[in-house]
Amino acid sequence: MNLVERAKNLLLTPAAEWDKISSETHTVQELYTGWVMILAAIPALASFIGFSLVGVGAFGLSYRVPVVSGIAHAIVTYLLSLGSVYVFALVIDTLSPNFGGEKNFLQAFKVAAFAPVASWLAGVFHVFPALSILAILGLYSVYLLYVGLPRLMKTPAEKAMPYTIVVIIVGIVISIVVGVLAAFALPGRVGAF
Repeated sequence: MNLVERAKNLLLTPAAEWDKISSETHTVQELYTGWVMILAAIPALASFIGFSLVGVGAFGLSYRVPVVSGIAHAIVTYLLSLGSVYVFALVIDTLSPNFGGEKNFLQAFKVAAFAPVASWLAGVFHVFPALSILAILGLYSVYLLYVGLPRLMKTPAEKAMPYTIVVIIVGIVISIVVGVLAAFALPGRVGAF
């Protein structure tokens, strides 16, 4: 699997790429080492660079998170992101039969691993804190999830939207928990960014 080609195809031709992914055989370990661990590092590293090296500033004032704290935050964020992919796959797999889909953990893990590609790539905007608002482009991952879920989990078309909505809600909760836990790695008050 070519990482750049796969990311480009997911972003530009998601339906066709999800169909390819559905028929591929992968192991959880292969997906982690060849995809998730690489792409999940982008927002963590970009945030470290942006907040510890570039700094946040306005009106002539600037603040940088101390380097050691920035590294700790990046590591915690990265590890929690890796764990959240697995938890997200468990949720997708567990909910699938409730929406007429097949229970298949490997297919669920593929969805959890490939759907966040837009969010991870948009994390690069954190390199420059003033541009970090552009990370909102990562919301395209919601569409990727919507396209991929029914294809990989074999959900009937009429139940694809409710299934996607429930999975998104659970994904938001997982993201909030990851964010709160990662904030504890910063000095001072929670969420010092």
